[in-house]
Amino acid sequence: MVTSQLEVRSIRDPLVLAAMRRVPRHAFVGTEHMDEAYADSPLPIGEEQTISQPYIVALMTEMLGLRAELRVLEIGTGSGYQAAVLAEIVREVFTVEARVALLDNARRCLGGRGYRNLRFRHGNGWEGWSEFAPFDRIIVTACAGRVPPRLVEQLSPDGVMVLPLAKDAGKQVLCRVTRIGTLGMDIQDGIPVRFVPMISEGGAEE
Repeated sequence: MVTSQLEVRSIRDPLVLAAMRRVPRHAFVGTEHMDEAYADSPLPIGEEQTISQPYIVALMTEMLGLRAELRVLEIGTGSGYQAAVLAEIVREVFTVEARVALLDNARRCLGGRGYRNLRFRHGNGWEGWSEFAPFDRIIVTACAGRVPPRLVEQLSPDGVMVLPLAKDAGKQVLCRVTRIGTLGMDIQDGIPVRFVPMISEGGAEE
């Protein structure tokens, strides 16, 4: 998977490549999809959610620019696969999931694999996790119509957030947001993507 899907598509960060090699993707998919666990595609995980394709997981992780000492907030725990990749690289990962069933499954899976640098929260990702802010990096694994302001508030100065944003005509673009000053932002657009909608401030899908 790493050789044929990631390295050939310009994923170069050695920390990301090593993490993707160590985390077994098949441990985060259902038995009915085990034969497809390493395919270059997303897979359903229940609750109308998906585990992202390996390339997108690697790309978003690389866009964060991670180092071992950083603290990362993940919005959208899902299967727990992205959280596992992050936990292989950084000091602490804080992950928020709105769907109890997914959170419980991810907690069991990740706990069973021995990760001790993960904290879990059931809640609306739009609100982030202010108790442990600021975060050096934030990753959002659902598409928002705009950059969630509370997540910007919880990002450290010069911190980076990676998330998909809805653009014109329903198109989604993977974006890298750098916090500048008090609440300023520099937003850089990346590749087209397709993610499930993020649950917004009011509890509806974005």
